[in-house]
Amino acid sequence: MVKMKQAVVVEGRYDKNVLSQIVDAPIFVTDGFGIMNNPELVELLRRAAAATGLVVLTDSDGAGFVIRNYLKRVLPKEQLLHAYIPDIPGKERRKTAPGKEGKLGVEGMRPEIILNALRSAGAELDGEQVCHSGMEITKADLYLAGLSGRPDSVRRRAELVKELGLPEHISANALQQALNLFFTRDSFLARYQNEDNT
Repeated sequence: MVKMKQAVVVEGRYDKNVLSQIVDAPIFVTDGFGIMNNPELVELLRRAAAATGLVVLTDSDGAGFVIRNYLKRVLPKEQLLHAYIPDIPGKERRKTAPGKEGKLGVEGMRPEIILNALRSAGAELDGEQVCHSGMEITKADLYLAGLSGRPDSVRRRAELVKELGLPEHISANALQQALNLFFTRDSFLARYQNEDNT
């Protein structure tokens, strides 16, 4: 697995599953055209782009380009990188037939093709095997901060989500991912220790 500086946005969960086995980076999903009716997700992507930069990695079919062009319109251009996969005829293993245009999507690409697309886009890859150092904000840290597993956790999480301008219905995993974009583990823990001491 290769550590990558920027966050990545892909079209669907299968794309995310494949990419998460190749790169160590925050990965967001547009839910296909769902992004076009989800201003909260657009705002989350805007925040991710501002924090680390954002790589757009969509399929090479027409739908992928419609989604990519939408993202180009609604996100700051200077914070976006565009990774393009080649047009390769075929179908993904999970499908019984090829897609409408007969091209493999992100989920059907070999790891070296995806890494080459990311490199060509200008993504910052360290090229080394990643060994997790435990320096990211963990679910245990969320508990220690009172954001999970406590009687007032729902209220505290809602306040944090509102303060950070994140989507109201953000999942716990996406919240953890977003917190790791916006805070170091030390600054996150210090913030909640300071709250407890006041």
